[in-house]
Amino acid sequence: MRSAFVFLLCLAAICTTAQQKVSYKGLPSAIWPKLYNITYQKSEDYDKPVFSKDVLALSSKVISLPGYMVPFENGMKGNHFILSSLPLNACFFCGVGGPETVIEVYLKTSVTYTDRPIEVKGKLILNDKDPDKMVYLLEEAEFLGVIDF
Repeated sequence: MRSAFVFLLCLAAICTTAQQKVSYKGLPSAIWPKLYNITYQKSEDYDKPVFSKDVLALSSKVISLPGYMVPFENGMKGNHFILSSLPLNACFFCGVGGPETVIEVYLKTSVTYTDRPIEVKGKLILNDKDPDKMVYLLEEAEFLGVIDF
């Protein structure tokens, strides 16, 4: 009887541990489609983004996003880069996606560039004032790792 109790206890521990080890299994993301939903209003100097209610609800919230690194500064290693929801050959800078398909990332620590999809987590900042920055910023961000499919 005692061995059956120990067995059930171990089984419960294994099941609980398995439930706690949830890992990201790949694209797509539930956040990116919300970020795509913006419009633009002409202003004197640039097209100012107008954020939807869904996007405004995410403002200053901590979010996790999958995507592809686009080196921005310091070449192959750094803590400031662009994260694209699209692979590099289809990203905003290659003419396929719009500015709402990328986010400017400020990591707490430096990482080495990879061409594989990654996941990052940080505080979403909406930018409708500074045309020298991306529409979306991810501040105080953490590198969660490379995504394996």
